Amino acid sequence: MSAFIVTGTDTDIGKTVFAAGLAGAMGAHYWKPVQAGVDPVGDKERVAALSGLPPSHILPEAYRLTTPASPHLAARIDGVEISLDRLALPKVDGPLVVEGAGGLMVPVSETLLMIDLFAYWDAPVILCARTGLGTINHSLLSIEALRARRIAIAGIAFIGEPHEENERIIPMLGKVPCLGRLPILDPLDAETLRAAFDGAITLP
Repeated sequence: MSAFIVTGTDTDIGKTVFAAGLAGAMGAHYWKPVQAGVDPVGDKERVAALSGLPPSHILPEAYRLTTPASPHLAARIDGVEISLDRLALPKVDGPLVVEGAGGLMVPVSETLLMIDLFAYWDAPVILCARTGLGTINHSLLSIEALRARRIAIAGIAFIGEPHEENERIIPMLGKVPCLGRLPILDPLDAETLRAAFDGAITLP
């Protein structure tokens, strides 16, 4: 089994859309271990709609929390205790795409950060980054944090409008492969995502 972790330099940057495109392109299974906030739906449902994968390839979350907040806070509000024992990578036949929650330093519990989970899983990370202002700092800090924990970086993928300089300087300074740029899609559906992914993204 080959696994790839999709994370972002921040929350709400499009990593769920990227994860859907990646899982669909690879024919992979998709897993969101901790979902915090399900109004109106969670990321699993979005990926099911966008990826074109069969239902059997969309795995249930280890924790499905109702409160839209950092996982540690959502768990506290929901009266749930998150345990590392339930967060081992699921065994599947073929590739697995795992989507993190928020950014690298988001707390999963009082003692566990999202980046700690990535190190525990020992799988390469794809870092999703905005193309706009501020992305250089956020991206390079994220790369440094991953390297400090000896987490393999499969590459960086940009999401948004084209920004030639940011797309050039970040992979160069961070010494990571650039997997391409996924544009903002309107309309966004399984067909437009598949076409955009095929034309813009290099699979790791």
